[in-house]
Amino acid sequence: MFYDEAKVYVKGGDGGSGAVAFRREKYVPEGGPSGGDGGRGGDVEFVGDEGLWTLADFRYQRHYKAERGEHGQGKNMHGKRGERLSIRVPVGTVIRDSETKEILADIVYDGQAIIVAQGGRGGRGNARFMSNTNKAPTTSEKGEPGQERWLVLELKVLADVGLVGFPNVGKSTLIAQVSAARPKIADYHFTTLVPNLGVVDLADGISFVIADIPGIIEGAHTGAGLGHDFLRHTERTRLLIHVLDVAGSESRNPVEDYHIIMRELALYNPQLAQRPQIIAANKMDLTGAEESLGQLRAELGDEPEIFPISAATGQGVQALMQRVGQLLEYIKVSAPEPVQAEAARLVKVEPEQRFSIKVEDGVFVVKSRELERHVAMTNFETEGGINRFQNILRAMGVEAALREAGAKDGSKVRLADLEFDFID
Repeated sequence: MFYDEAKVYVKGGDGGSGAVAFRREKYVPEGGPSGGDGGRGGDVEFVGDEGLWTLADFRYQRHYKAERGEHGQGKNMHGKRGERLSIRVPVGTVIRDSETKEILADIVYDGQAIIVAQGGRGGRGNARFMSNTNKAPTTSEKGEPGQERWLVLELKVLADVGLVGFPNVGKSTLIAQVSAARPKIADYHFTTLVPNLGVVDLADGISFVIADIPGIIEGAHTGAGLGHDFLRHTERTRLLIHVLDVAGSESRNPVEDYHIIMRELALYNPQLAQRPQIIAANKMDLTGAEESLGQLRAELGDEPEIFPISAATGQGVQALMQRVGQLLEYIKVSAPEPVQAEAARLVKVEPEQRFSIKVEDGVFVVKSRELERHVAMTNFETEGGINRFQNILRAMGVEAALREAGAKDGSKVRLADLEFDFID
């Protein structure tokens, strides 16, 4: 089954905790601290794989978590770094942050890798905290939690040629005529619900990939019908074949249909309207097609080229495909560039506020990313860890700010998941 959209949860591995240990060798009195650092957690990355063509695997597994780092040990032995988790995705996959909608990556070639969730740092062992005033520290750090987020994956098929047009104009019949693809074909709208890919083999070893893009309707650029689901698959193609029902078999006007589809393409992405295209005037085997073809030529002139065909009987199809093959030789093959970060600008950056304090139901709530990281990495089971955390609060000015905000002895203070009493 073809799936072109998925939502997944990824989490980098947590860092390993640092160790508290002391040298115990014979004949080495007061050997000092020897606790090693924890290993860094593994990252989560997506890797492009040209052998995949659907996001179906993500329907059955939605949660991905990298390996955590190993804890530090005595004798200054550091923990092993967690293994990176590599997840294979089809080439043509766009990765977005589910919450911010930010595009994190555009996977456009085989083997392209992008880290989407970083592993947490390993905590420091007590050997790192030895100083001239503290020769035997009992302080160590826990590992930092790995980055976690929900991601939206969108697959845009990579094909040389895209078939566009209203529903039931014969796109599926045409791709079945020129390739080994066997899409579902029936006489009702939206028979095709997902893109179908086929390979067209011409003489002299020339071949190209053609995609049957499901029918587009008026208002598709706003999401009408399955507009966005369909239109995004046209963005990767080098050439468009605009399939029109010139016989007007459903009481439609092929000239009006052409302008409507072109308007939808332009409103969705202005570059699509400028893409090279050929018109396949289909259903020439039906009554009234010749007259409509004349009207179409009179309206559009010589550009774009118009090829009268019958996808059902094969009439004119070979000439159409030969012309497509010729055009593709001159149309530059260029994979979309991966999304790049916006260039840095020389602007004055205001320093970020390190913390904020507000009172909620009598509790002083401290908000701070920096302090939340310290909370996650502090070992509150040791006296050294508690003392160090208090020193951090004092050095950052949190104690003074709480006092200024009205905190008194015994006032409740909440920071992330930690709640404690304020002592003046």
